[in-house]
Amino acid sequence: MNTVAAGMPLGGVIFMTIFIAIFGYILIILARLIGGRRTNNSQVKRDIYECGIPVQEKRETKVSVKFYLTAILFILFDIEIIFMYPWAITFKDFIGSGQGAFVFVSMLVFIAVFIYGLFWEIKSKALEWD
Repeated sequence: MNTVAAGMPLGGVIFMTIFIAIFGYILIILARLIGGRRTNNSQVKRDIYECGIPVQEKRETKVSVKFYLTAILFILFDIEIIFMYPWAITFKDFIGSGQGAFVFVSMLVFIAVFIYGLFWEIKSKALEWD
């Protein structure tokens, strides 16, 4: 059997791979021809631009814990949404198999825990920057 995926012959995969490689190479060549070369190669041109202010960073730069807390909370609530999407898609299948009530109550408990976490976050002023 000469297939890689459902209904796609191996020749098609090889053709697409070669086509993408050649097309990418042609685009790189066109970009070099059309784009030209950089002529001013001075040290000022290569320096990092920071709004015109010279870099004054210390080695012991202290980053506020609030940044990390905000990132962790974002990831936490983002994962909740990622978890809920497939649950919502497959919920009809659970109803059909007779497990709909159990799965629904499980999701209600899951949502209740996260709503409690959201209220705790608001009450503890975790996202305030004052």
